[in-house]
This record gives sequence, structure tokens and C-alpha cells, in this order.
Amino acid sequence: MKMYRSHILVAEDSKSLSKGAKEIEELISKELRTLGLEEEVLVAPTGSLGFEDIGVAIAVYPDGVIYAPVTQNDVPRIIREHLLKGRIVKELAHEIGKKDVTVTESRAERVLSIQERVLLKRVGVINPESIEEYIAEDGYLALEKAIEKGPQWVLEEVKASELRGRGGAGFPTGKKWEFTAKAKSNVKYVICNADEGEPGTFKDRVIMEGDPHLLIEGMILAGFATGANNGYIYIRGEYDLSIKRLKKAIDQAYAYGFLGENILGSGFSFDIEIKKGAGAYICGEETALMESIEGKRGEPRKKPPYPPTCGLWGKPTVINNVETLANIPPILANGADWFKKFGVPGAYGTKLFSLMGDVNYKGVIEIPFGVKLS
Repeated sequence: MKMYRSHILVAEDSKSLSKGAKEIEELISKELRTLGLEEEVLVAPTGSLGFEDIGVAIAVYPDGVIYAPVTQNDVPRIIREHLLKGRIVKELAHEIGKKDVTVTESRAERVLSIQERVLLKRVGVINPESIEEYIAEDGYLALEKAIEKGPQWVLEEVKASELRGRGGAGFPTGKKWEFTAKAKSNVKYVICNADEGEPGTFKDRVIMEGDPHLLIEGMILAGFATGANNGYIYIRGEYDLSIKRLKKAIDQAYAYGFLGENILGSGFSFDIEIKKGAGAYICGEETALMESIEGKRGEPRKKPPYPPTCGLWGKPTVINNVETLANIPPILANGADWFKKFGVPGAYGTKLFSLMGDVNYKGVIEIPFGVKLS
């Protein structure tokens, strides 16, 4: 991998793109070529940097400076002052991203200071369209570890973590997986419910746009633990950028041997397919979602039976949302005891929240369970 002295990451989540992020990236590249810096400074897209509500944001590394909002008129000055002369443009640096710049701590900064970025640790740090960068940041490490230790170890570790589903009901994920693992069937499925339909909610989108391989790895691990060989991502049809990046990530995972036949020489095979929803809110309910995948009208089924034993096409099915599946790789890579350092008894780990409205900080934050609002 080629080495660069500096990296410029342009936040290219869907909201930032609507505000001209791609044009900013192109202008940065043009300015670097003009100054002969294109071989020294890498420009790449990244996920949300948390400032899309105020405009386009860029991060300059290794200095760790975030400029936001950035306009096209700001680009030449940032490149010439910061990248050419090594001087931070203080008046353009956002207060949360400033380094060696004296600022008064704002209420927004205090909100960000209580974060524990477990699921979001790569969002805004890596290029979401690069599997190499995901691997460089410990991506697919959990899958390699799981294959070495076996499906039962995965089940036991997920149960020991006491991870609860992040879709609302809070059912223990390990117990749900165990039901499917014990079900007698040659055909089983894993479904990711990415039909994020609640008004004002966009936390799952941030993961899919900013770190799509995290979700894919979580699905593969779910399949490995339960004996499923096929997975579906059921996603809102309006999430164009999420769909684009997930498709690219899936293609890369096949090319690198993390999906398909005989994954990493383990004898385990797993495939993932994307299914786009048609906008029906009811299809966020797990059984209505399965009806939709089967090509039927999206209406909830009577329960029991429940999906872990009788789900998609009547076969045992694990169905989790994006946030739940995204927790699996860090749990297996670091261990259940590590995971339980976050949160409180009965509610371990972190939780993503979408903040909107009349607040000091708008965007997605990740905080441990148990944090007080005061």
C-alpha cells in the first residue's frame, strides 16, 4: 500500500453529498494537482463526520483537524495553508475538530465527549468503499477467529456477552441464535432488517454508508454460528447510497474469499443478497418483512411459530437489525468480558441515537447504556 504524508477524508454520507461533498472532493484533488501534491496527499471519501447538518466536512490527518462547513471557496486556502505550509486555518476549523487551537468547550463537545465509539469507530476514519482499509482496521479478524474456534464458541461468546437485540424488544441475541442453531433443517437463513422506517431515525444508515463491511461480517458470523448459508439484507429502497456501498462491499467480500464457497478454507459457505423494500412501514415488522422477501404482500404473520424455528419460506431464520449485527464482530474480536465493560447489568454495550430538532448537536451518537441525561 502506497504511503502518503497526509490524508484528506471528505464526508460523503447521503446528506453531505446533497450539499456538494463530491464537488468539494473533486476540487481538492484539482488543487493538489495544481500544487504538485497529488503524490503526497491522499484524498478519499469517508462516512459521516457528524457535521452534515451544517454542511460539508473534511478531516485532515495525521493532524486530526476537522474543517466544517467547507465551501468551494475555502478549499484553495485550506490546501495551501494546511497541506502546503503546515499551518492550521484556525478560523475554518470546527471547534470539535481543532487541534492545538484554544477553544471554549461547547455543549456539543460535551455530548461528544461521553461517546464510546464501538460500532462507529471506523465511520469517518476509513474509506467505506475500500475492503483493504477495513481489514487494516481489524476487519474480518472476528471471522478468522470464529472459524478457528468453531460455531459453538461463537454461540457461547454471544450468549456470554448478554447482547440484546437493538430493534426494540431487547430479546437476548445469543438465545435467539441458539434456537435457530438447534432447529433441524438443512436450509436456514439470516436476515438483516435494514428497513429503517421510524421518522427521524438514520442510525443504521450511518453504519451502512460509513462501514458496510461491519454489517456484512456480522451477518457471516450469524450464519456460521447457526448453520445458515444464505443471507438477505432487506433495506429501504430510498437508501440509494447504502445500497450502492453494500453492493460494492459484498462484491469485495466475494473477491477476498469472505463470502461464497468454502470461506477461508473452512468448509463453510455463505451468500448475501440485497432485497429492496417498496416503502411500506409495516415491512419493518419481522414477519411482514419475510412475506415481502417471498414476493407476497407485506402483512404480519400469526405467532407462533416464530422465525428462529419457522421463518423465511418456512425455514429456521435469524433476523436482526443492522445495529445488533454490527455488535457481533467487536464482541468476538475482543471478547464478551470486554463488551460488558460498557453499559450496566442487564443492558451491556453501547446504543446509537439519532439526534434531531432543537438541539446543540445533530447527528448520530454512540453512548454506553446507563449514561444519565443530566
